[in-house]
This record gives sequence, structure tokens and C-alpha cells, in this order.
Amino acid sequence: MDLCHVPATREKGWYLALMAPNVKGPNYAWLDPSRLYCHPQGLQDCVADLLQPFQGDAIDMVAGIDAMGFILGAAAAATLQKGFLAIRKAGHLCVQTVAQPYTDYSGREKVMEVRTDAISSGEPVGCSPFLGWLPAWAGDTHPQPLPPPGMRILLVDQWVETGGTMRAAIELVERLGGVVAVCVPTGVAAICMENSEGGKWIQERYKCSHCVPPRLQPRFDQHQ
Repeated sequence: MDLCHVPATREKGWYLALMAPNVKGPNYAWLDPSRLYCHPQGLQDCVADLLQPFQGDAIDMVAGIDAMGFILGAAAAATLQKGFLAIRKAGHLCVQTVAQPYTDYSGREKVMEVRTDAISSGEPVGCSPFLGWLPAWAGDTHPQPLPPPGMRILLVDQWVETGGTMRAAIELVERLGGVVAVCVPTGVAAICMENSEGGKWIQERYKCSHCVPPRLQPRFDQHQ
């Protein structure tokens, strides 16, 4: 589909046709969804579809998974007018973090981490021993209380294939006192959630949203 074309009737998932197939072989993902982000209407409709099931729900913060989850997560946070928390690959954050090992969709062992001062209780902002490094105006500010435990987090990633990455992110958020539970109006969002064992585990336990219409789900599950 041309990046300038907008169909007259925009059904849910119309923008999936903007995604690009793998042309580099088995060492790469079977599909590249990032092309749809280049289409202004496609990106807007994708984010709107992801958020539609959460309309009216109380969401305190959006968290996105490194790296492609940052795009959709930040867009969702801006739409909801909420803050955005980056869940990073290990080794990139210079602040106190908690880490979680996981196995990604390709079977590689990895570690993700997240800062400890955005979700859980701890040292108030402004009480860091490194305040001497900050400008004078920063050192004069009063310490700010951290968010209380139980913050309702919407977790966003580009794709849920085996579910290992998303499950690790859920564990990180819940270890810090955040809530990503089926019994409250927060949950998990991705362009596609495959019906793999891990994908089903997440969908059975958490409120989920994705953009693939039911008639197309078998094709996405089979990577066709």
C-alpha cells in the first residue's frame, strides 16, 4: 500500500497492509511493522484501535518495551495524556534499576531493566546524593513524593510472539508494585498477539488489546 493512500473506509486493521515482509532471510523477523508508522493516518488509527478497549478505564502510566514498543507506547501515552516509562535492555540506565532475565522470540537469552523511582516507593526525587551535579535551581527544589504502589500500568509493545518479552515486562512492573491485572482496568497492548503458548498465557490473565481482525489471526499465527 502506498504511504500516501488513505482508504475511503478505514476498518480496524486496514493499516496492517502497510507492513513490509522480510526480504533478508531467517535471521530476521518475518514481518516489519514499522513501515505503518510512516503513514500518518495509519499510525493514528493503529493507536486508536489499541486504546479503544481501555476507554473509560483508569490508567496511571504507559510503559513501552525496548525498542519498538517505545514508538507505540509513547504515542499511546501522548494520546492518553499520561506519562511514559521506558523498559530498557540491560546496561543503558545510569540510575538504580531492577532487572529481569527472559528469552525472546528468537530463543536468545536477554535481560531487561527498569528504573525503580517511577512505580514503587523509595528515595524521593530531589534527595539523590548526586544533587551536587545538578544546576543550582535543581538543588533548590523540594523533594517530590514518588507514586504510591498499585499504579495502573498499560504495557505496550510492537508484537507478542512467544510472549517471553512481555511476560518479563509484566513481572518487572508487578515486582515494583504496579498493577497489570485482569481484575482492574489496565493491561497489555500490541499490534499483534499471536496465539502461541505464551501469548495465550498473557491473554488469559490480563486485559489485552491488539489490531488483528479475527479473520486474519490464523495467518499471523502461521507467519503468512
